[in-house]
This record gives sequence, structure tokens and C-alpha cells, in this order.
Amino acid sequence: MLPVGTALAQALGTSGSVQGTVVDPTGAVIVGAAVEIRNPVSGYVQSMATDTSGKFAFSNVPFNPYHLTVTSAGFQPAVQDVDVASGLPVQLNIALQLGTVATNVTVTTEGSDLLEKTPAAHTDVDQSLISNLPIQSPSIGLSQVVTNATPGVVADANGFFHPLGEHSDTTISVDGQPISDQQSKIFANQVPLSAVQSMEVVSGTPPAQYGDMTSLIINTTMKSGLGVQGLHGGFTSQYGSFGSWSEALTLGMGGNKWGNFLSLNGDGSSRFLDSPEFTAFHDKGNDESFFDRLDWQPNANNTAHLDLSLGRSWFQIPNTYNQLAAGQDQREQIKSLNLSPEWTHLFSANTLLAFQPFLRITHVKYFPSRDLFSDLPATVSQSRRLEHAGFTADITYNHANHTARAGMQFVASPVTEGFGLGITDPSFNPVCLMSDGSPVLDPMLTNPNNCTANGYAPNASLAPGLVPYDLTRGGSLFGFHGYSSIKEMSLYAQDSVALGGWRLDGGLREDIYRGRSNASALEPRLGISYNIKPTNTVIRMGYARLFVTPYYENLLLSSATGAGGLATTGIGAFGESPLVPGRRNQFNAGIEQAIGRHIVVNAGYFWKYTRDDYDFDTLFSSPITFPIQWRKSKIDGASVRVNMTDWHGFSAYSVLGHARSRFFGPEVGGLIFNSPLNVAVFRIDHDQAFQQTSHIQYQFHQLAERRPWVGLTWQFESGLVNGSVPDLPSALSLDGDRQAAIGFFCGDQVATLASPVTTCNLPYPQWGATRVQIPAPGTENADTNPPRIAPRNLFDFAIGFDNVFRTEHPKVTLKLTSINLTNKVALYNFLSTFSGTHFVTPRSLQVELGFLF
Repeated sequence: MLPVGTALAQALGTSGSVQGTVVDPTGAVIVGAAVEIRNPVSGYVQSMATDTSGKFAFSNVPFNPYHLTVTSAGFQPAVQDVDVASGLPVQLNIALQLGTVATNVTVTTEGSDLLEKTPAAHTDVDQSLISNLPIQSPSIGLSQVVTNATPGVVADANGFFHPLGEHSDTTISVDGQPISDQQSKIFANQVPLSAVQSMEVVSGTPPAQYGDMTSLIINTTMKSGLGVQGLHGGFTSQYGSFGSWSEALTLGMGGNKWGNFLSLNGDGSSRFLDSPEFTAFHDKGNDESFFDRLDWQPNANNTAHLDLSLGRSWFQIPNTYNQLAAGQDQREQIKSLNLSPEWTHLFSANTLLAFQPFLRITHVKYFPSRDLFSDLPATVSQSRRLEHAGFTADITYNHANHTARAGMQFVASPVTEGFGLGITDPSFNPVCLMSDGSPVLDPMLTNPNNCTANGYAPNASLAPGLVPYDLTRGGSLFGFHGYSSIKEMSLYAQDSVALGGWRLDGGLREDIYRGRSNASALEPRLGISYNIKPTNTVIRMGYARLFVTPYYENLLLSSATGAGGLATTGIGAFGESPLVPGRRNQFNAGIEQAIGRHIVVNAGYFWKYTRDDYDFDTLFSSPITFPIQWRKSKIDGASVRVNMTDWHGFSAYSVLGHARSRFFGPEVGGLIFNSPLNVAVFRIDHDQAFQQTSHIQYQFHQLAERRPWVGLTWQFESGLVNGSVPDLPSALSLDGDRQAAIGFFCGDQVATLASPVTTCNLPYPQWGATRVQIPAPGTENADTNPPRIAPRNLFDFAIGFDNVFRTEHPKVTLKLTSINLTNKVALYNFLSTFSGTHFVTPRSLQVELGFLF
């Protein structure tokens, strides 16, 4: 417990504090009164007893409304609603009335307690849910929780997700530090889930303090040791299918003025990445991470904390059957460092200053096979280093019904890139074709103008930009080395005003971007909500002008390849231009409705128009990707979350989403190998008509000593756009391996690795595929009826005991998990220009044993 008079100034980005004094009717302090704060929707619960001065103080409390309950023997219980909306401490003075007997209190929830009255829709996820959700891999635990718990988010391979119709476009705020780099398994090392206390995932109108990537904002509050008495922690060990394993150690300790929390994690598997084959080959990998948060409060007005994290991952690149036979041995290594101190100063009860410098370094190396010609269809190497060094500084002021905030952010991002490429398969990009359409392998033919004279036909699909780098035709390795320092400064001011049932959030942001291109923009933001109290309804709407900056990963090479990418134009070709920041107008509208005392529905609609929008193109099925830019995009859709709080042990939620992602060419940058791109309007591969994830959990309250529980998660995806197989001829052109991957058939003939289907004269629908949807002949349209991945239903199941031996301290936990319970064979994507080919993980079983103290 903190000393008398201490005021907890918290990080402005993600959490606040609740503190106060409990007294009796005479004004005398009450020692040992039980104080609890609870959010019924997120499941967040904290409790403590008042100290010898009658004081209590909850620190590191995520932004949310809470129920606060105070009880003490001989007094009537006191219940109060508390809203934590900023880093300013919430100060309370609570007087308990005398009671005739010792009083127990039962916490009850009203419909109004379920509502979030903010103009920006968001989802709250507490560690109580995080610990029970089925997680496929700890190294992408944060991504999987966001995908499973947030409406409007589409699942993709390797922990990747598409928020609200965009490719990535996500900012993760870790204890107030903004991170907009891509965070899937192939790009970076994520913060360990064992160190996360809670997340607030904002999918509505972004406040002015956020810029760059704003379709989804994940405010992550990390665990802290401040105020912890004694040593607390845990150790978990997990083993499962595909040789998977994970170990996690957490330790927390502290006192009145300091605290330390650390998390040490490691995991590995023989199916580390999602594979281009259902059976994974050459797919081993491991991941190690360390996180430490140190808190220090020297006096009542100053607080400091330091977040330090280290990460390393190493993994093989999974092979196709052809690559396995050739002996391909490509690997990748990712190392990362993150350092983020923060200091906050409380000038008064309503004015708080925060200053947070940060340094983030990610170094990625991609290694080719020792024999370059073992790599198919190309040998690839890469070394890139991305740094972010900067700071945020802002001040918040609360007066009457206003909460105002103003600040600035500066980031310098040195980028270093090295990339090598050489074509090793003579049939990948043939210059000439024989009369039957088969490739001419003659290494001397490098000019399509010479095909006719030699009795061949020019290849109409030739990528001329790749011919100089075709090692089978006398070419040389393509090599690229680049360096640039990108700088961005942002200024913002915003105010939140509460007027009865109305709440108005307004703000203005200015971004100044200086990189391979230069740009700046003023961005107004406005959000309005109204609480209709008689019906427990909140309606909201908002508008945001947004400045969309390019992705950093491989930005320099993509800025040098020009229109159509390297395959079309080569390096330094005419039309070369750096990728430029885009401009977006975003509109949001929504409604939140409480039904009874246990159910709340939150539904919203979004519409985004972007000039110069971004995506990525993928090099074959490798983890190497390049940012590309489209002339414009029009994206709209809907998202819904239904939440049921605990009712006799049952709790559940369901998240749903729909998006139409229409992109317009031409395209600039990247390499663009896998399939041709439409220059007119088309649906991009993060367009999905419908997806939903539902989770139901039952806690056996009648067996409270062992605390058993069971949970079931059901995920349905209607299928992402898949432009690589739009018709029958494109399916027949695939080899047996690729036909088998999509489940291609013609009548009774089903394609296999050794027996491809080469001709098919049957009418539709006597031919087709089981894992992709090929439109009927004459109906395919890139905008209104594109080919898609086939729909899939996936089920995950978990059962656990949170106190196996019914002990107070220490406790032993046990959890059994099945991922993809029905062993569904399905694809995330197939030969996608933007994603490659990846199968959904087959059924896997996990057993986890934990020791908590």
C-alpha cells in the first residue's frame, strides 16, 4: 500500500489510477476496509485493503468505467461508479454508514454498467480472458487475441490480421509507446502475452493523439510490480503436437515506491510458420523474449517507469514438395530491442505532464541455401535494419466537464536495406514458348525478338525486368543496398467534453513527414456520442482526416522499382518514384445497446476513402514482402460485438465483421511476381464478405476450490479474395502439387501430386475445387464476383483447472487445448500476390502445467 497522501500519476497512453480514503460517519479513518474495482464487460477485477491511514490506491488501471465497492465489518457497503479516462488520478473520499451486523455485499450489474459512452468504439480485453483463450503459438499470442476478440478483424497466416478492410494499418501502444511496424511472426518479435495486463482495441474514430496506422489502435497496458508486497510470479511449461513447446517465467515484486515485473519466454515448433503444404516440411523454428518493467515513485508528484524488451526468433522457411526435392534450405532470423522510459509529473490534481523517449531496433536477416540452385524458383537473400528513435511529450488538463490534452511526437527512423535475387528455374520466366505452350529452356535465348527466327513464339507473359537476373540464362544476381533516415514530427490537441448524456471529442493533428518523399497534413478529428438512459442505448458517430504513411519494411527497394514493380520495369526504370503518404477520409457510425443485465451489443459501420493507399506484395510464398501503393481505395463495412457477462458461470462473446475493399490501379513499387494485377477497380485480398468468432466459457462455481473451466471457440471465415485461379484454364495450368493444394477436380478425377488434371471437357459445376471458389464461366468479375478462398469453420477447445490441489499459495494450474479440433483442411490464401500460399494449421493438442506463487 502506498503512503498517506501519495497521488499516482500514470502513463497518459494506456492507464490511470484510482485512490482515496475510507472514513466512518465521524470522519475517523477505517483500517482494513475491503476495496474492489470491477469492470463487468472486460472482466478486470482488483481488490485491496485500506492501510493504517484509511488509504487505498489502485495503479496501472486501464481506461474504462468501473464499479467500486467498499465493505467493512459493522458498516453498510458503499458502491460507486468510477470512470478512468486519463492519466490523472481519480481521487475519492468514501464515508461508510453504520450497520447493525457484519455486512456482506453481492456485486450486481445493471444494464447501464455495461455501456461504454465514448464516441470511439473499442473492445476491452483483460488478462482474465487472455489466459483462457486457445492460443496456437505464444510468439504471436497478442495477434491471436486481437483477431479472436475484435470485430471486423480478418485472420491471415503467421499471426497476421487485416483490420477493417485494410492490409495491416495497426498501431500498438505499449504503455504509451506507439509502434506501427508490422507485428506478425515474419516481421517482428511481439511483446510476450504473459506480460500483458489488458488491451483496449480501438476500431472507431481515432483520437488526434494517434497517427500513421489507425484502422486499429491497440492500447496495451503491461503488468507492473508497483505496490506489490512480497514476491509473486509463476512458471508455465507447455508441450504439444508438431514438437511444440513453450516455457514462461514471470516475477513481480515491489513496495510503496518501487516495483519490478519481468517476463522470460521461449517457444519452438516443427511447424513454426504456416506452410504452403498441409504437411509441413523444413519448418522448424524458435522464439525467445524478455520483458522487464521497472516503476519508481520518489514522491507524490513524480512517477517514472522503464520498459525494456529483447527478442530473438530463428526459423526455417517451409518448403513445397518441389523445393524439398531440390534441397532448398532458406532461413530467417529476427532480433529486436526496445527501450522506453517515461516520466510523469503531477502539477496539481488536474494537470499532468508526461515525457516518454523510446528506441526500437529490429534487425532481420534472410539466408539463402548454400547451393543457390537449390532455391526454387529463385535464390533470395536479405538483411534489413529498422530503427525508431524518438519521444512523445504531452500534457493533460481536467476541469469541470472538460478533459483536454495537447502534445507532440518526434520519430527518426534510419532504414538500412540489403537484398539479393537470382532466378534459378528456367521455366519460371521463359523468353520463348514452344507451339504447345511449354517453355523453351535454351539459355541463349534472352530476347523475345529472336524467338520467331528460332521457330518459337514469344512469351506474352514475360517479365522483362527479370531477364538480366535469370541465372539460368547467363544473368547475374540482382543486388540492392540502400539507406535512408525518415523523420516525422506530429503536433496534436484534443478536448473531451461531457454535457449530460452527450459527449463530444474534438481534436486537430498535424503530421510532417520527411523521407524518400516529403509531405504534411492537417487532420481534424471529431466524435460524438449520446447516451439514451431510459433504454440503455448509446449512439455514436465520428469523422477523421488521416495521414497514411508508407510501411517501413523494404520501403527503399519498393521506392526504386517504379510502376508495375521490378518484374515489369527493372530497377531504376522510367516511372521510378518513391512511395508517398496517402490521405484518407474516414466516417464511423454506431450503436451500443444493453439487453438486460448481462448482454451488450456494439455495432458499427465504417466508410474510408483513401488517395494513395498501401498494401504489400509477397515474394513467392516466402516471408519477404514489399510495400506497394495503389492510386486510391474505397473501403466500407460493418462490425458487431455481442458480449454476455458472467451468468451462473457462463460467459460468452461473439465478434462479426464484413468489409468491401475496392482498390484502383495503377500500382507503384514492389516486385509483383505471383499473378497479374488489375489496373481497374478490383477487390484486394483483404476483402472478405463475412467472418465471425464466438467464444463461450463455463466456470464451475460449484467446484470453486479447484476452479475448473471449459471453453469453446468457433471461427467462421467466408474466404478472402484469391485472384490466382479465376477460371478453368488457370487451374489446368497448375502443376499437380498446386492442384492438389486447392482440391481441384474434374468429374471423378481428383488432382494429386503425381497425377495432375491436364484437360477437362466437362461442363461447370462438374469441375471445381474444394479449397478455393472458382466463379462459373462467364461470371468472374474482379470487382463484383472475384474468385475466393473457400469458406471454413474452425473450432478450438480448452479445459483447465486454475487450482489443481486446492491450495492458497502456491497454486498448480493445468490446461488442455485443442487447436482446429475437427482437423479441417483449409487455406488462408493461395498463390496470392499479396500473401503467397498458406494452409491453416492442422489439429494440434497442447498440455500446459503452471506453478503460481
